[in-house]
Amino acid sequence: MSGDVLQGFAQSVLPSSLLATAVGSLLGIIVGMIPGMTISTGIIVLLPLTFVMDPASSIALLLGLYVGGMMGGSFAAILLNIPGTPSASATGLDGHPMAARGEAGRALGIAISASFVGGMFSFFCLLFTAPILAAFALNFRSEDEFSLLFFGLTIICTFAARSLVKGLISAVIGLMIATVGQDPVMGTARFTFGSTDMIAGVGFLTALIGLFAIPQLIENMRQPDLRVPTVKIGSGIANVLPRLRDLKAGLMPVSVGSLTGVLLGVLPGAGGPIAAFLSYDYTRRFSSDPESFGKGAVAGIAAPESANNAVTGGALIPMMTLGIPGDPVTAILIGALIIHGLAPGPLLFLENGDFGYGIIFSFFWANIFNLVIAFAGLRMLVKMLALPRPLLMPTVAVLCVIGSYALRNNIFDVYMMFAFGLLGIVMRWLDMPVVPLLLALVLGRQLEENLRIALTASKGDISVFFTSPYSLTFICLAVVSVVWSLASEYRRRKTEVSTA
Repeated sequence: MSGDVLQGFAQSVLPSSLLATAVGSLLGIIVGMIPGMTISTGIIVLLPLTFVMDPASSIALLLGLYVGGMMGGSFAAILLNIPGTPSASATGLDGHPMAARGEAGRALGIAISASFVGGMFSFFCLLFTAPILAAFALNFRSEDEFSLLFFGLTIICTFAARSLVKGLISAVIGLMIATVGQDPVMGTARFTFGSTDMIAGVGFLTALIGLFAIPQLIENMRQPDLRVPTVKIGSGIANVLPRLRDLKAGLMPVSVGSLTGVLLGVLPGAGGPIAAFLSYDYTRRFSSDPESFGKGAVAGIAAPESANNAVTGGALIPMMTLGIPGDPVTAILIGALIIHGLAPGPLLFLENGDFGYGIIFSFFWANIFNLVIAFAGLRMLVKMLALPRPLLMPTVAVLCVIGSYALRNNIFDVYMMFAFGLLGIVMRWLDMPVVPLLLALVLGRQLEENLRIALTASKGDISVFFTSPYSLTFICLAVVSVVWSLASEYRRRKTEVSTA
């Protein structure tokens, strides 16, 4: 095991890997800070470029963008009061009031520092937890894998939408699309309607671009162009570095935020926004001066920023050890690994231990580069907020078309991308979440394959899913997550009726 750790570290410090991580961090900060450009969209646009890169450099690039995007979201939240990412929503509650009173540099410095601490805390949790959990998961059989994937799918549907029914419908649509192509067990073609282009199934990247990027592009075109106001952040780095009293005031909030972020990051589907607001609420409740929150409190910036960055490492834990994405971005990372012939899960550390640890250490370097780039290039990065949308959006649209075509050099995939774009627009119009559909596409094939293998081995006896202790545990957790969501939705509707 120690050999894999050393090889993984050596892999992460290769010049190509470090350069990819640094470039990814810079692009992530820029993508995260531009309102309307989500982290998912940034990774989707960048993913086709990784086809010509080696697996280590490509994943390092995407990890840098993931981590950088989380930090970059706070820039727009503080300066514009418009979060660059949903995870930065809570940061603007105190960050913008602090910037409005002429302390924009101080607010950004606190956010950057808290983001770094939260990210590093999650790195150590990932480093020491992932191998242990992966070793435990090696004991799983087909029925256990099926129940685990089923649990992951139900809990993601629960957290992905305000309506459980819409979340489940979205997941079912994704599972139906996942059946197109070759049968995973028999190898026969199904639901291809005689088209040879459909035999290989629906391309993950094609669906990804259509479902996320196209609706986002249209939504951005409808919104007015946003410009960053003139702010003074000082000419030197000393004007941005947190003061000693800010560090003391942020110690407890950062601790709460980091722990909350990792715990909710491990939980599939919870994500950064929930972690940010929970940590903000907990910090305010235990604060000796709760009235200062919402008026530019240091704790109100430090808690959510450490939480949403700690989510990144937490979300990588189930992705790398169980093959279950913790959020939409890690679902895309799973797709990237699969494209490079590396399936995440417990076998990743057994068969490619050096690569698994290489990912973990690339995550470490991504946090380091984030801190350096954010402080060193803060003045230049703030100017990026003024990038006009009439220039940005057409560029993203062209990259989407190129990315869809580049996967298999097939124009059919471009048509499919636009078809999924229309589906994404309709789902957004119906207020139906896209994330369950996406994750069903990722997990659907494994779900079906493990189900059929388990039933074949047991000669059709479904009791095999209830006699295995691991499988029974995951099935019970799936039932609890669905019942809990139904009860929560019932209480929410009852509250809305009573207050109406």
